Amino acid sequence: MWAVLVILLVVWLILTVVGFVFKGLLWLGVIGIVLIVGTIVWGALRSARARRKRETM
Repeated sequence: MWAVLVILLVVWLILTVVGFVFKGLLWLGVIGIVLIVGTIVWGALRSARARRKRETM
């Protein structure tokens, strides 16, 4: 699961950089930032859920 999260973060980071380098694609940078934050939150929630599941067993 962590490999997927890291791959997604790298892709979102590349999109963000491209969006901010080219002024016409500023919207791409904003979308990239939103996707990075969303991926981090999603990973944290899944990690917490898995940790809670292991503790109850």
